[in-house]
Amino acid sequence: MLSRTNRFHGHGSVRRVYRLGTPSRTSMATLHTLRSEKVKYTKLAVVVSRKVDKSAVRRNRIRRRVYEIVRADLPKIATPTEMVITVYSPDLATLPGDQLQDLIHELFNKARL
Repeated sequence: MLSRTNRFHGHGSVRRVYRLGTPSRTSMATLHTLRSEKVKYTKLAVVVSRKVDKSAVRRNRIRRRVYEIVRADLPKIATPTEMVITVYSPDLATLPGDQLQDLIHELFNKARL
């Protein structure tokens, strides 16, 4: 689980990242990043729409898996950044851990984190 300082609080800040952030896309997910001087800590949100999977259990499983991979990589991110990962594929629920980690690292490399 991410610490409280690394999570978004309220929908307005997530909307701001969508509006002003830079997107980096793969076939299964998109990473929106926003860097600013106001940000003191790296913040992350994972969005999994109901269109991806109707089951809340599976959507939450995808969220937890992505959060855990990013949590392990947070110390490697040099500048505080606001990030929103939007998942488009239900295959992330069953994707092997190393492939999911490669997908997240690919998103980070495209976003130059």
